[in-house]
Amino acid sequence: MRNKTIDFSVEDGAIYLKSALNEKDLKKDTSLENVVDKFILGDTYEALKKLPKKSVDLLICDPPYNLNKKFGKNAFLAISSEEYIKYTRKWLSLCMPLLKDNASIYICCDWKCSNEIFSVLKEFAIIQNRITWQREKGRGAKANWKNGMEDIWFASTTEDYYFNLSAVKQRRRVLAPYKDNGKPKDWTQTPDGKYRDTCPSNFWDDISVPYWSMSENTAHPTQKPEKLIAKLILASSKEGDVVLDPFGGSGTTAVTANKLNRRFISIEQNPQYVAWSIKRLDTAKLDKTIQGYEDGVFWERNTQLNLKRTKK
Repeated sequence: MRNKTIDFSVEDGAIYLKSALNEKDLKKDTSLENVVDKFILGDTYEALKKLPKKSVDLLICDPPYNLNKKFGKNAFLAISSEEYIKYTRKWLSLCMPLLKDNASIYICCDWKCSNEIFSVLKEFAIIQNRITWQREKGRGAKANWKNGMEDIWFASTTEDYYFNLSAVKQRRRVLAPYKDNGKPKDWTQTPDGKYRDTCPSNFWDDISVPYWSMSENTAHPTQKPEKLIAKLILASSKEGDVVLDPFGGSGTTAVTANKLNRRFISIEQNPQYVAWSIKRLDTAKLDKTIQGYEDGVFWERNTQLNLKRTKK
């Protein structure tokens, strides 16, 4: 398998940047149709001030975690807990007026900043759950446990929020099939084996972090998998809904929203990442498959059937 990683310079990606919106060109309270299904290049704080109020159905945020991390020519430097709380409150307070009254919110974080995210999010919304997902990649630690988990806080603006359980069922192999009166009980026999569609919990161990042979992979240092974001989108939005990502990165949320027939608004300050995002969106127009998701269910990581299907 060849290396499919998307990694090209701003100069080489100039053709893609032509379709991006520049934040400085946006007018305050611009119409939704002017920004929907667009990548906005520029400062997140300034762009959020110009977006239409009460227009977003789902907010998905993957802000810089509170650690030292380089993002191209820029970098986020670790700050105190108090300063990170102020930082989070600043961008989240700008997002909230953009949300509809029944909108849902997901914020990604790691164990170091999870408490800070929670403390700020509960000021603005109703906390519904904390998802923990297993990030199987990463370096080991000589004098500590390897950090293999990340969190996603789930919240809503009111208790009248949308959640589609049937859209996020997980298909698991049945190792000890049980029959009732000679018939399978809660499982299905297929030519590929015995499977059961289960209700998802708030611990996800079926996620593969993008790697070099996957078409969704980019050189972004903290890219989230499409499968991970697809679960959030399918559970908490309907087709045609608007998904906002104020930290667009390499475009995972926007591309996944497009694949699932949602609309998106993505904001990112790094022109190289925006170019990668638009390249990914162009590819998605021809290939809407999401690794690990097919037939309306999410497959276990590295299952034989899953691997066979995703090679098509």
